[in-house]
Amino acid sequence: MTRAFVNFVALLDIGCWAVCFWWMHRISQRQNTMLQELQHQARSIEAVSKEEHEILKELHPTVQKIEESVDQVKESTQS
Repeated sequence: MTRAFVNFVALLDIGCWAVCFWWMHRISQRQNTMLQELQHQARSIEAVSKEEHEILKELHPTVQKIEESVDQVKESTQS
């Protein structure tokens, strides 16, 4: 093999490493972007869930009072 061919293969190898590094960097950037979007979505879902939980905590005693009222009316109408 000639020296020029060996140098060409070495440069081709370095070029392949550069392309591979660039490609992996792009994939990593996309993964980071997706991870940030998922974290944002998870925070939004958590906030909505907490609000829903607070609403249910406020609503639960009211529902229980309504059920008691319905039971009282039911008992009075059955008598």
